Order: sequence, then structure tokens, then C-alpha cells
Amino acid sequence: WNGMIVGGDPVRAAAAGTMAGPVIVPRNFVLLDELEKGEKGIGDGSVSYGLADGTDMTLTNWNGMIVGPGGCGLEGRIISLVISCGQEYPDKPPSVRFVSRVNLNFVDQRTGQLLLNPSDKVDNRGVAVIAQWNRSYNLEQLLQALRREMCSSANRRQPQPPDGSTFS
Repeated sequence: WNGMIVGGDPVRAAAAGTMAGPVIVPRNFVLLDELEKGEKGIGDGSVSYGLADGTDMTLTNWNGMIVGPGGCGLEGRIISLVISCGQEYPDKPPSVRFVSRVNLNFVDQRTGQLLLNPSDKVDNRGVAVIAQWNRSYNLEQLLQALRREMCSSANRRQPQPPDGSTFS
């Protein structure tokens, strides 16, 4: 039983059918909500996401896109990612791999994966939203956090590979 806590509000709990405690929304309902938001378009258009395969009934594999932020070597580039929401999502963060080749301190330069430390947490060099993940976070927040990290002082001036190059 995976999902988002509706909260300790007794009115919301009663409306959800229980007064026993917070209601946990199942994983697929959380992901269906994210799918709907992704299909409608979100925010200012600097990030987007959607299912990699519209027939994926498990809602596991997603494509993400980030428009490179101004003031860094990725400005204006379309950066593609693949996101996998495992069975423990949203309790555990999704796995993320850059398809577009980027030179960022939190990306494995061989694979495009977010760097992990031995305890299976994101390396402390970046992406706090993953390292501090909780079930209230979502794919939009993840992509926005990655976009912000692209302009961090550690990454802003990194030389970048040619636009259009990809990880194997």
C-alpha cells in the first residue's frame, strides 16, 4: 500500500472513509495524478514529464525534459532524462538517468545516473530533493530541483559537451 498521506485533518479523513488516522493514497493513484498534471503542462514550461509508454499500466517508466536555465553552460538546451518510479514510490525517490550528456557534479559521466554514495543515497555533491526525499515530493519538484542544481556555484561554469550528445 503506497501513496501520499492525505493528512491528519479529521474532515478529510472522514471524507476518505476513516477516522482512524491519516489516509495513505496508493502508489498508482499518486502516479495517475502526476500523469494528469504532466499531460496538462506544468509551471512555466521549463520542465515537463510524461509516461515513456502510454500502455505502461504500472506507471513505472517516465521521460523528463528540462530546458537548460540561463546563466550556465546548458542555457536553452533541451535536456532529456529517464525516470523510473519503482514499487516503493512515492515513499522512495525515483531513479533518474540523464539521456542528454551533461557535465554536472551530481551525474555519473559514464552512465548519466545521479551519483549515489555507498549507502544508496544520492551523493552529497548535489540534489537535496533526492537525498531528503519524502512522500510529499513529486516529479515536477524533482525536475525543478535538478534544474536549479545546474546553476549552482559548483556547476554553473562547468564546460559542457556539445549540444545533442547523449550518454550511451
